[in-house]
Amino acid sequence: MPSRLIVGTQWGDEGKGKITDLLASNADLVVRFQGGNNAGHTIVIGEKTFKLHLVPSGILRDNVTSVIGNGLVIDPEVLLKELDGLRELGVKIGKLVISDRAHVIMPYHKIIDGLEEEKKGSLAAGTTRRGIGPCYADKASRFGLRMCDLIDPAELERKLSISYPVKKAYIEALGGTLDIPMEDILSAYLKYGEKLAHHISDASVLINQALDDGMNVLFEGAQGVHLDIDHGIYPHNTSSATITGGCCTGAGVPPKRINTVVGVVKAYTSRVGTGHFPTELFDDVGEQIGTVGKEFGTTTGRQRRVGWLDLVMIRYSARLCGLDSIVLTKADVLCGLSEIKVCTHYEYDGQDVYDFPASMRVLEKCVPVYHTLPGWPALSSEDWAACRAGGRNGLPKNLAAYITFIEANIGIPVEILSHGPGRDENVHL
Repeated sequence: MPSRLIVGTQWGDEGKGKITDLLASNADLVVRFQGGNNAGHTIVIGEKTFKLHLVPSGILRDNVTSVIGNGLVIDPEVLLKELDGLRELGVKIGKLVISDRAHVIMPYHKIIDGLEEEKKGSLAAGTTRRGIGPCYADKASRFGLRMCDLIDPAELERKLSISYPVKKAYIEALGGTLDIPMEDILSAYLKYGEKLAHHISDASVLINQALDDGMNVLFEGAQGVHLDIDHGIYPHNTSSATITGGCCTGAGVPPKRINTVVGVVKAYTSRVGTGHFPTELFDDVGEQIGTVGKEFGTTTGRQRRVGWLDLVMIRYSARLCGLDSIVLTKADVLCGLSEIKVCTHYEYDGQDVYDFPASMRVLEKCVPVYHTLPGWPALSSEDWAACRAGGRNGLPKNLAAYITFIEANIGIPVEILSHGPGRDENVHL
């Protein structure tokens, strides 16, 4: 198919970076369409580990043009450091395009992020305090700066001279201090613009032309459906549209140009940050899953909360995103457990709940209802090699049954089973 879209179906951290890198082997363009450097994708190739935050995962494929879409918010200092770090690891940064319409994170956004989180109390989202939310807020209130402004000195100065005193007053009203002079910000961001100028252009034109020419385009989402600004666990979510529709606005393509949608599902559930988590585990099994799965955030390093797979969440994501297939990741982490539980629905006030609720008060009182399946033994590298050779028929019986149970309850096929971080650690089903 000319275009595929990859979305996370949970709270992010499902392994989308690895899957994007895998599917990018047949892509001409890889397009990231939302989020900022609050997201992180870890990709392991041989002995090297790459941690990406703003740069699309396609950057690790020499034949791929990587595109940062207009739906992102970009901290140019962070982006330049990330590019330098990739170069040090031997990555060529030739084919990188940055949308001229993407919004820019300013120093005052990061200060505001921290101050607002402190004021929110129980409504705090547990943000990374990297200025993502305040930058999107400025975008929505038509008060932001865009990448095209960084390469237009007069326009950058004009806009900054208007926004700076407003942000300074707001920060002081929150009890903080904006102690960076406007002239210093202007000078720094003009330099960022000079360094990035040859990458900045109209990304939407490039993407649509590639599709017109029959090229293969892979759209890469960040975070997950349940962090979506409209459909996630509000207000404990992110500030961008993480669902399929977010790709249209964040990359500048019409819906009919997205041919297939792939949902990445972790074989259990994890998340960082605050908010209700129905299947969260607090026992030894949860500790084991978190330890074996190395559940620490790529961007923040914060320990992730873990729990059993929640099919209420996955069904919700499938409906919102129109999933065509699923990639099931980190199945190896569950190896060796005597039994595996899967949440099929919730119980609330004596009623069965199959649809994810909007109210956080209701979600807090939802009790997960589990179906228990037998576990499968630990598998050696040789065992996994045999699984890759045999496909679905080569899997341990109970692991195959686990996959079949998920498919039957979601109504969507699992096309790939990922069992490790390496490029070749995948069983095609």
